[in-house]
Order: sequence, then C-alpha cells, then structure tokens
Amino acid sequence: MPASPDRTPPPDNHVHTHWSWDTAATSTMARACERAVALGLPAIAFTEHLDFTVWDPDDRATDEGLVERHASRHAEIDVESYFAELEEVRDRFPELRIWSGVEAGEPHLFGASIAAHLRNGPVDRVLGSLHSLSWGGRLYGVGHLLWEDDDGTMRRYLAEVVDMIESSDVFQVLAHVDFPRRYWPGGTHRYVEKDHEEEYRAVFRALAGTGRALEVNTSSPLASVDQVRWFREEGGEAISFGSDGHQPGAVGQRFDLAVDIVEAAGFRPGRDPFDFWRR
Repeated sequence: MPASPDRTPPPDNHVHTHWSWDTAATSTMARACERAVALGLPAIAFTEHLDFTVWDPDDRATDEGLVERHASRHAEIDVESYFAELEEVRDRFPELRIWSGVEAGEPHLFGASIAAHLRNGPVDRVLGSLHSLSWGGRLYGVGHLLWEDDDGTMRRYLAEVVDMIESSDVFQVLAHVDFPRRYWPGGTHRYVEKDHEEEYRAVFRALAGTGRALEVNTSSPLASVDQVRWFREEGGEAISFGSDGHQPGAVGQRFDLAVDIVEAAGFRPGRDPFDFWRR
C-alpha cells in the first residue's frame, strides 16, 4: 500500500519477527522496518508472541485445573536479544518510530506469568489475544474445536473474549476479535458475521467500557464496516491497525482497505500520526 499523497498511513501496531515462536528466522526487524519505510508508515510495533506452556501457581490457569497446551510449539521470548536487536533498528531507522511489544495470549489466564515477564522486559505495546479455549484440562487452539461445533465454538470464543477483557487490564489493544474465522470449516467465505452480532456487541461493550482500542487485523478476513460500526455504537473510542505480519512483506498489508472500512464506520485519524484512530 503506497502512501497516499494526502494521507499518512496508520502505524502497524502488530508485527512479528523471528523472536516469535511461529515466525521464520528470516523475518528480522530490519527487513520489517525497510518495508514500513517503503510504505510510508509512521511507526511499527514488534509485538512478539507471549504464550505459556508452564505457568505460575498464581495464574488463573492453575486455579482452573489446566495442565497443558495441546500439541504446543510455544517458546519463550529471548528478552535480552530482542531488545538488543530493537536498539539496532532504532539507530538504523531514525525516521521510523519503533515500539517494543508483546502479544499476550489468554492474558486473563496467565496474569502472574505475564506480570513476571513484563517486570523483566517492559514494553510499549501490549496486545491481548485469545487463540485457545480450555477443554478437558488442556488448552486447545480454536481451529481444533471448530470442526466439532463451529457455531457453538464461535459463541463460546466471543464469550471468553468478554471474560478476558473484564478479567485482565494488562493489554491496551484487543487483537483479532474473531480469530476463529481464519479456520472456519469449508472456508472463511462461509462465515456470517451477522449471525453473531449479539456476541460481538457484548465484546464491544466490554471493551468500550475500559477505553481500550479494537484492532482491525489485516491478516484475518477483514472486519466489515458493520462490525466496526457495532464497536462505535457500543461506545468504542479507538481503532488500532495491525497487519499481524509474520514475514516482512506482510507489514502494512491491506491497510488501504482497512482504512476505508474504518473511515466508513465513523473513525478518523487521531491527534498525531502515531495515535490510534478515533471516533
């Protein structure tokens, strides 16, 4: 998405590099920054996956009797090396604002573990994400559960997002509100947003009540104007844009379409080029 001559693109607040467990070694911060500069983005946030396979006794996951993640490849972030690379790109790309960050998975279940990580490595941006649901004492990626009951899983997922919002205040942005759509049985085109309007609105009311931002995620099937408008109608104030890119070429992907959707729903650029978009 080349920058429009009369409009600065929004920051990309959700980017992964090789410090995330599911991202290739070739996905470096420098290559992502090169892409951001080429697109005219004002800022980029490196929000690496913060997920747990072993958790603190004080975590809610422990209280709920969760014992493991199913088929997990999750790995810890090398905090010292991550920040060393971050300083290198901040020196190399002074024209680009570069934020540190994490994407905290299931933050309501791992509050103590996340707090311990952030004490060791405080960051500028914390995203809150729900990728997994509990079943039989284990956490399962939602893609594993959809094939058993797609509609029921989606409704359970959105209810869990409400719980996550109400139970955790560690994150500033709610990432990919309808993450299961990526794995919808038979293809993403079969998913009907309107069927879950009531559940979406419950999520958006909860999020709006905290003043936090809703992410428009451009790796997921793009949110409709209706969905973003539901957030606005429920009192939502702020929108964040995130490519969720796991390789440099994905930075800023489809931001032109996302901007059109967000504008049509009644949001506009914030106070400065680095701000969230506002109603």
